[in-house]
Amino acid sequence: MPAADPGITLAVASASLLGESPMWHPREQVLYYCDIPGRRLQRFDPASGELAHWDFDTDVASCAPMLDGALLLAMRDGLWRFDAATGRRTRLAEPPYDTKNERFNDGKCDPQGRFWVGTMYEPRDAAIASLHCYSNDKLERKAEGITISNGLAWSPNGRTMYWSDTTAHTIYAFDFDPATAAIGNKRVFASFPIKQPGQDLASYGGRPDGAAVDVEGAYWVAMFEGQRLLRLSSDGELLREVTLPVRCATMPCFGGPDLKTLYITTARLNRPAEELLAQPLAGCVFALPVDVPGLPVNLFG
Repeated sequence: MPAADPGITLAVASASLLGESPMWHPREQVLYYCDIPGRRLQRFDPASGELAHWDFDTDVASCAPMLDGALLLAMRDGLWRFDAATGRRTRLAEPPYDTKNERFNDGKCDPQGRFWVGTMYEPRDAAIASLHCYSNDKLERKAEGITISNGLAWSPNGRTMYWSDTTAHTIYAFDFDPATAAIGNKRVFASFPIKQPGQDLASYGGRPDGAAVDVEGAYWVAMFEGQRLLRLSSDGELLREVTLPVRCATMPCFGGPDLKTLYITTARLNRPAEELLAQPLAGCVFALPVDVPGLPVNLFG
């Protein structure tokens, strides 16, 4: 196994099956993240070391802070307003798909406070997943033709939106209109070699999963199964490669008071027994200090 970057530390020792959607709450100064198949939302306070959680009866894929103090949750059965203090959920939108074989996945708010969320087609044998935007009590389909929606992020000036199809090993960029939420001029931002039958993981670089953007406009992406985190320039050029302690990173986010800590969620679901024996921290959350701070998370509404 490759040696991990010496700057990486263990942030949360509790392992998720599939940790995802880490989000640094700008008001609470804590880290929220999801365990999708574990049907759990978690909240980690680095100042106290406290880890709290809420369990649900369905998959919880992504979360975003709301202006009113609640959280917006993208779950298999729709979009929900969740009050962590009371545990009360209120449905905001029905799921725009058949919940038997599709679910929401990566979701984030744009700088104007609209919630964007993609879906994942679980059989993974057809590109029928899609991207949606929720605003003004309306869920609108904005793009389609992929299998696993991931990698949502915006450039510092809000004029470029990033979106990836993990299955296709491709990250796309779009021109983004902040006023109307219109997207266009879809183009390949970065692409990676697809894993070939029989190829071992040591020679495989992984596929793009979740991502975050820093104030210089660089795009940080977790490479699932590649055991690495990449920093790409706004032109898609590789600026930095960080080797991770575990094989399957899922998503980075910037946190801490100065937004100069990268928190990285990981997965252990369906991993080979020998891999888990060699990497017992799979599913935990890691932290990496960086010199360039990230963009703050956007609030819904």
